[in-house]
Amino acid sequence: DSRSAPSVISSERSESRNLYLLAVSGGVDSMCLADMWLRCFGAESCAIAHCNFNLRGEDSDGDEALVTSWADEHGVRLHKVSFDTVQYASENGVSIEMAARELRYRWFGEICHEYGYQAVVVAHHADDNAETMVLNMVRGTGLKGISGMNPVSPLPLSRHCEERSDVAILRPLLTFTRKQIEGHAFAWKVPYREDKTNASTEYRRNSIRHEVFPLFERMNPSYVRTLNREMTYFKDAFDIVDDWCR
Repeated sequence: DSRSAPSVISSERSESRNLYLLAVSGGVDSMCLADMWLRCFGAESCAIAHCNFNLRGEDSDGDEALVTSWADEHGVRLHKVSFDTVQYASENGVSIEMAARELRYRWFGEICHEYGYQAVVVAHHADDNAETMVLNMVRGTGLKGISGMNPVSPLPLSRHCEERSDVAILRPLLTFTRKQIEGHAFAWKVPYREDKTNASTEYRRNSIRHEVFPLFERMNPSYVRTLNREMTYFKDAFDIVDDWCR
C-alpha cells in the first residue's frame, strides 16, 4: 500500500541529535549539495535520503544506483525508499508533482523522528526560488507567495494539515545559481545524472524555465539575481505587515 509508512533501508540507529538528512535525487543540484556538505563537515555529520518515484523506468533505477554507489564510496549512511507515485496520485486526486512532494516530505519526517536527525537539507537554489516566485504569481498569491523560499522553514506535513512540523528544512544553496552549481560539478568532477523530463514543458515549472525565463534573460541577463533580491524586499514587507496585523 503506497499510503502506508515505507520501510527505511539503513544500518544502525543514530545516537546523535545533530546529524542532518540530505535529500539526494542523483541530479546535479543534490549531488553537488552532498559533495559540498561532505567537504565542509565530513561523512559523520549527515545521512542521505533517496526516493525512487518509479516514474521514469530504468532512469529512476539508474538514479538510485548512482546515489547508492556514491554513499557507499564515501561512507555516508543511506536511507532509500520506492514509491508507487502514480497510484498515490490517483487514489488521492492530486497531480504527479503534488503526489511526489507529499510522499517525500512525509517520509523525510518519519526518518527524522525515527533516527533523530535534526533537519532535512535540500538543494533548492536561486533559479528554483525565481521559478517558485513566478509560479506562485501565475497561480495567484499575496506577499507571502512572492517572498520566495526561506533558508530555514518547517517541514511540510501535508496539504490537509495545518500543524507545523518540529523538523526543519534547510536550504543552504539558495544564494547559488544553477550555473554556479554546474560549474562546481565540472570543477570537482561530481557525478550526476540528467533527468530527461527536465527538458519537457509538460510540467508548469519546466514551462517557466524553458519558455518564460529565456525571455527574461534577453531583457536582463542577471534576472535570477534581480528576482532573488526583490524577493528579499517582499519578505521584509510581509514581515512588517504580519507584525503590524498581529
